[in-house]
Amino acid sequence: MRCPQCGERETRVVDSRDLDDAATIRRRRECGACGVRFTTYERVEAARLIVLKRDGTRQEFDRDKLAVGLRKALTRRPVADGVAEQAADEIEAEFRATGLTEIPSPRIGAAAMAKLREIDQIAYIRFASVYQSFEDLEDLKREVDTLYAERGAVDGAGT
Repeated sequence: MRCPQCGERETRVVDSRDLDDAATIRRRRECGACGVRFTTYERVEAARLIVLKRDGTRQEFDRDKLAVGLRKALTRRPVADGVAEQAADEIEAEFRATGLTEIPSPRIGAAAMAKLREIDQIAYIRFASVYQSFEDLEDLKREVDTLYAERGAVDGAGT
């Protein structure tokens, strides 16, 4: 670490403390040449996630773009504020946990649909109708029938 006063490279760490639940480390340093003390902060930089688009292009993963899509699907649905952001955070965390740096866009869409399916079935149908580009009412009906069948299996299992 270079001293901000004289530019000397030889500095020593006087004190270290974890901040923000150990996500950041605060270090007090002292310059070996001029004796000036200064503070540095170290934070782990997460690897960038790259989205492989269907047309072959690559784009940096945008968590906010995902959250906007989830929020649109959840518009006027009886869910708590912040659910879309939490779902986007969970999806991003799942992708980061895989250790992969490139994620195909269909995988992101599938993860968003799975999350919406858990949160609200109407929001799921809204998102799926756009994402899967249902061709006609028959495609939409098939998807709704699948949801009914799953709900019936869950309701029937508990009785």
